Amino acid sequence: MENIGYYLFLLAAIIVAFLIIKKVTTCLLKSVVLIVLAAVLAYVYFFYLR
Repeated sequence: MENIGYYLFLLAAIIVAFLIIKKVTTCLLKSVVLIVLAAVLAYVYFFYLR
């Protein structure tokens, strides 16, 4: 539980990015960008925050 700030940051980043993508893009592009965003956040988590 010592990294709860990181978890909250990642959750907020995912929500904000999803809302922005939902407003701007079409369904297919939205899915691709969301997958890329999830991969980038996973990379940052595993290589920098662990």
